[in-house]
Amino acid sequence: MPLVIIPDDYQKATKQIQALYQNSDFEVVCLGDLNSDPKAEALLSKADALILIRERTLIDEKFLSKAPNLKLISQTGKVAYNIDLALCKQRGIAVVEGSGSPVAAAELTWLLIQSSIRRFTPSVEAMKKGQWQTEFGDTVAGKTLGIVGYGKIGQLVAKYAQAFDMKVQVWGSERAQNQARQEGLLVPDSREAFFQTSDAITVHQRLVKETTGNITFSDLTHMKPTAVFINTARSGLVEKGALEKALDLGTPGFAALDVFDSEPIWDTEHPLLKRDNVLCSPHIGYVTKSCYDIYFESAFKNVEKYFSGDESHVINK
Repeated sequence: MPLVIIPDDYQKATKQIQALYQNSDFEVVCLGDLNSDPKAEALLSKADALILIRERTLIDEKFLSKAPNLKLISQTGKVAYNIDLALCKQRGIAVVEGSGSPVAAAELTWLLIQSSIRRFTPSVEAMKKGQWQTEFGDTVAGKTLGIVGYGKIGQLVAKYAQAFDMKVQVWGSERAQNQARQEGLLVPDSREAFFQTSDAITVHQRLVKETTGNITFSDLTHMKPTAVFINTARSGLVEKGALEKALDLGTPGFAALDVFDSEPIWDTEHPLLKRDNVLCSPHIGYVTKSCYDIYFESAFKNVEKYFSGDESHVINK
């Protein structure tokens, strides 16, 4: 019976996903943070397959040395930088990728946009301390939302913004800009103008070699002092240290982040958590019941397919 391990499930949320436990031909076990779960080492040494939760788990030489029996890695969603595909091929480990939904990430992005502009979270926290109407937020209607990247998530966020009477402008690849124009959205004449004229900017690009660090300190300092920068995609899209330096200068005036350079963050003294001009959430953009159901049903079907002898979906042959 193949042993399928789900590593780095901090909440043990996958225990509640029925699709993972209905096939009696497989034993499925979820593990918490691999750095602290006492069962991790013993179970990984016996694992036949892994189902990865997005890019939480880094699959490199160090990891694979702990999983000598591994035959398959099934990624929830698209494979990204977390898996060394060449190394897996060299070791005879097949890698497959699944499908997902943009809805959860887009909804969280919209939540952070409205919360930031309305100053909702500090108002609630102040009320818990016996203070009343301490913040002076604003509405989103009439403001301009800038979207960097225009894939499935960015397109949904654009629809939400338009429903709330925001103007929407897009920057990104030639494909993204052309599609935005075709859909009647704004595309500024220059990157500088995009950052200068947006009241809020949200990032929705995949983290690949070409996009790593492509949001620069210069970009950020062209933003308005009243503007908000939102990142629910990947922290690596922003030049390292650039956001902190820009926030110190007051442009942008506020940031809302769901992604960080090193995750998870257990340290309550983390510098970003100490900033009054940053709203942090613990990378929950895709962590919803409906999203997990879609991700893991797809990922487990890929496991079943592989062990049935069908390797047509393997991407690192």
